[in-house]
Amino acid sequence: MRFLSNLDVPFDNSQAERDIRMFKVQQKISGCGSSLLGVQAFCRIRGYLSTLRKQGMNVLTALELACAGHPVLPSF
Repeated sequence: MRFLSNLDVPFDNSQAERDIRMFKVQQKISGCGSSLLGVQAFCRIRGYLSTLRKQGMNVLTALELACAGHPVLPSF
């Protein structure tokens, strides 16, 4: 119940659940899960965005760089 007094604490502790929830919503709304290619593309993009957020990076800037051929992550 710490999230009631500290807004930085997430409501639940399951990051995996939060990551999967968006896919299920997308699947129900647009039928994205009807083809294997659609599922793979959606999961790849969502995974990339989730990683950017977890690393504290600006998502819009990172997407602009990725579209220009200079992805921020992964950095080897």
